[in-house]
Amino acid sequence: MSPSVAVVTDSTAYLGAEATGRWNVTVVPVQVILGGHEIDDVTPFDAGLLTHALQGRSPIVTSRPSPERFAEAYERAAAGGATEIVSVHLSGALSGTVDSARLAAREAPVPVQVVDSRSIAMGLGLAVLAAARAAGAGAPAAEVAAVASRTAAASDTVFYVDTLEYLRRGGRIGRVANLLGSALSIKPLLRLADGEITVLEKVRTASRALARLEDLVVEEAGERPVDVAVQHLMAAERAEALMKGLTARLPRLVRMWVVEIGPVLGAHTGPGVLGVTITPGAAD
Repeated sequence: MSPSVAVVTDSTAYLGAEATGRWNVTVVPVQVILGGHEIDDVTPFDAGLLTHALQGRSPIVTSRPSPERFAEAYERAAAGGATEIVSVHLSGALSGTVDSARLAAREAPVPVQVVDSRSIAMGLGLAVLAAARAAGAGAPAAEVAAVASRTAAASDTVFYVDTLEYLRRGGRIGRVANLLGSALSIKPLLRLADGEITVLEKVRTASRALARLEDLVVEEAGERPVDVAVQHLMAAERAEALMKGLTARLPRLVRMWVVEIGPVLGAHTGPGVLGVTITPGAAD
């Protein structure tokens, strides 16, 4: 009997119920504490609650899922017929989520391969979808995990934030720290590289930053087939405009997603963030 491989991820993939349902992906939510309330990282979410919390000066606390929550997910997958599990998660450099998954994997009823995507949001999400497609085609767990790792490594995520303040407050600013001080008003273009946030370019105005963001994605895509995901937080008009611009300019666009990120990532970027993930395109 061929092994049945289940794919598990965490909520920072922001794939949505339609995609996870179609590909039978189990999602374990990360948590965030807003205004004294611990909530799961789900979309849609209470934008007013997040905005109110971000306007305060106290830190917003995000929390990895406990190993017990992963253990429950693995047990459900096994009870549903899975003989192997591939668990793909956000960068270990940004969160301890992958460590919780590894702890739970030790006691799981079936073998679990845990993959650190070294990415987040749709950089993680596209890797999860690629893994789920491989699992659906009957690939064994080792191959499914390899597909997830290759897809994440081949993806590029660049993004714009209105201010670096939220990244600074959340302690996720990494090597962006050299922009702090007098440069907090700058409009930076950032990249997620090897699991950490790095500075790509420094731009003085939002309009120039957003135009440059589109140009960078077009340059990265070139003439190859690509999947593209536009991500935002409370910036639907910006995201729509970017989607339309990229759709018109990318000659071999395979798929385009527009998704709103949830409160866990939003707590560290603030409203107005606009990001793009690009990865080599492939047919379903």
